[in-house]
Amino acid sequence: MKTVQQIFDNKPLQIFSVTANTSVLDALKLMTEKNISALLIMEDEQLLGIFTERDYARKIVLQGKASKNTPISEAMTANPITVTLAHSIDSCMQLMTDRHIRHLPVVADYKAVGMVSIGDVVKFIIADQKQTISQLESYISS
Repeated sequence: MKTVQQIFDNKPLQIFSVTANTSVLDALKLMTEKNISALLIMEDEQLLGIFTERDYARKIVLQGKASKNTPISEAMTANPITVTLAHSIDSCMQLMTDRHIRHLPVVADYKAVGMVSIGDVVKFIIADQKQTISQLESYISS
C-alpha cells in the first residue's frame, strides 16, 4: 500500500501558513509569492483551517467583500479534513473525489506537518504506474 509518507519522501515537509487575523489580501500575496493555491490557517501550531482559491472566489469575490479588510478567519474552511503520513494514496484520492477538494493538510502527533494536493497524488500515481509498466515490460522481455 502506497502512503502519503512516500509522497513526502520526495517532497519537502514544509508549511505555508498564516494566522486567523491575517487579511485575505496578505494571504493572497503569500500564495502568489509561493506559487501555491492553498494556505493553512494556524495558531501556535494548531490547525484552525485552510484557505484556498475556491474559498476566495466563493466567500470573498462573490459576496462582494474587500480582501484588504477581511480577516482570513471569515473566508477559511474551518476544521478541514486531514490525513496522516500513514494514509494510503488511494484513500486520499477517494477523499478528494468524494468531498470535491484539492488539498489535504497532513498531520502527525496532532500537528500539521504539510499538505498534499491533488497534483501531488496524481503525479505520484503516474510515476508509480510508469514504474509498474517498466517492470512488467522487463519481465515479459526476459
